[in-house]
Amino acid sequence: MKHDVVNLQNKKVGDIELPASIFEQPVRVDILSRVVEWQLAKRRSGNHKTKLIAEISGTTKKMYRQKGTGGARHGSKRGAQFRGGQVIFGPVVRSHAYSLPKKVRQLGLRSVLSSKLKSGDMIVVDSFEINQPKTKQLKDVLSKFGTENILLIEVDANRVTNTALAAGNVQGFDVLPQIGANVYDILRKQKLIVTVDAIKALEARLK
Repeated sequence: MKHDVVNLQNKKVGDIELPASIFEQPVRVDILSRVVEWQLAKRRSGNHKTKLIAEISGTTKKMYRQKGTGGARHGSKRGAQFRGGQVIFGPVVRSHAYSLPKKVRQLGLRSVLSSKLKSGDMIVVDSFEINQPKTKQLKDVLSKFGTENILLIEVDANRVTNTALAAGNVQGFDVLPQIGANVYDILRKQKLIVTVDAIKALEARLK
């Protein structure tokens, strides 16, 4: 399908043929949910931990004689039944990441791109490069698109550009390379801007 290509003034300068295999897919809410849960699980630090009995300071000397007290027979104050003692089956340091099939991840990306296109929240630009690394200039450009809550996908956002330098002071505006395009970051933004070169790179990546 054909889609308009605009410039930084949000004026049409041409059109581009978007591959149906990426941008005309049904919106699979179940797949989007699976991919987002997988992404957020990978981001968890997993450094929560409770002390085991060997890690708690305290004597292991027998508290009182074995018999004749009329109470339970204890050998250490580190037990879970005492204040400050160990925690039974408490959390330990671990990774929360798990594997998700590559085809499911790709299907989720196709689905979210199709969703943005169908809702009219996807914009294709010929290039997104401002003249100077000035926050004010970037904000003037974003005002042409009606919001600053935007995700920009470029071919390579890791290189130092005027747009990348100015974006650091604009709340809500993020820049990602096409190789880092993902379901979670696309869903959390109101609008998605993709450069023409990034469209071609996404097509090669998801073919």
